[in-house]
This record gives sequence, structure tokens and C-alpha cells, in this order.
Amino acid sequence: MDKQTDVYLVVGPAPATAVSARVACPLGKRLRAVREAHGMSLENLADRSGISLEELSRIEATNVAPSLGVLWKLASGLGVAFADLLGRGGATVSLQRRGESRVLRSEDGSLESRPLVAAGASRWVEAYELTLAPGSSHVSDPHPSGTREIVVVLAGALNLRLASQEYELQPGDSISFKADLPHAYQNPGSLEGRYHDIIVYEY
Repeated sequence: MDKQTDVYLVVGPAPATAVSARVACPLGKRLRAVREAHGMSLENLADRSGISLEELSRIEATNVAPSLGVLWKLASGLGVAFADLLGRGGATVSLQRRGESRVLRSEDGSLESRPLVAAGASRWVEAYELTLAPGSSHVSDPHPSGTREIVVVLAGALNLRLASQEYELQPGDSISFKADLPHAYQNPGSLEGRYHDIIVYEY
């Protein structure tokens, strides 16, 4: 489980082999709006997130496609939920159509993450459908303190490594864990794995 894959935002359907998929332009504008709303300069955010000033400038100018790990670091540096960077709904009812989902897809196409609810539907909870190709793995950086994940295996198998422990899950199994610890997902089977990933912000 040593292989690590960067994950990129793709809007709507895209080839699984897409390498240079770009984030939709509103993301760069959204990042700037959230940063300015928090009274934070680019230099402040660079210090808090560990992302270089040059890269932050490129992201806000929508010249680069940030990886999932970078987006998590930005959210942590800003002190906001991950979905806040994708836009907050604020409506009484938030309707999510499958075909309108912003799909998170790994550079090599082995991992896909599709939001199950509209961004901003809840301040405290996010839900995603994950698919992981047979024999592949994904390493996730620790999330901000107070973040918890609940993973439910829908199809296939999942080996979840949490710090130094590894857990083997089959369809119908679920696991809840503190996501501020290093963790990794591996599909050890010969079939595609499909999972629900619920992210809970307890801070």
C-alpha cells in the first residue's frame, strides 16, 4: 500500500485516463473569496497551509489543477470545511443530480470520488461515493483535527490502513475512525471496489 495517487477535480464525465484535467474556473475565485472573507493574505494562507505562495497564486488564477491533498490543506489552513471551497448552497433544499456532480478523479484513473450531496448542504457532514480499481491503493494525508470518516463497503473489498493498524473489510462492513491520523485505502480484490465515505466535522 505504498502507492500514492494525486486526485484532481473534474466537472462532469471525463476519460478515466485524463491527466491534465482542470478545475472549473469558479474554484479559483471561490478560494480568493473565502481567503479574503477570513482577512487572510496569500502569504498568511501559504504559512498556514504549507502550500507555496507561487502555487496559491496559480490556483487563484485558475492556471493549475489542485490535487485533493492540496485542497484539504487549503481548507485546513483557512479553517473551513472541504466543501466550502466548492461553494456553499445555503438554500432550504439542496438537490444533487448525479450528472451534475463534480467528480474527484485520480491522475491514473484508479480512484474516483463523487459527491452524494450538494456542496454546502451541511456544514458538518459530507458524503461521497468512492470507486477504487482492482489492486490499486490511495494514501490520504491526515485531515484537520476533529475530522472523522465513516466508510461503508458497498461492493468489492477494502483494506484500510490507519496509522500502524490495517483493517480488512467486505461488502456490508463499515468502519469509523479519526481522519486526522495517516490513513490509506487499498482494493486487494480482482473487482472494482465501491464505497460510501461520510466525512464528519466535529470541531
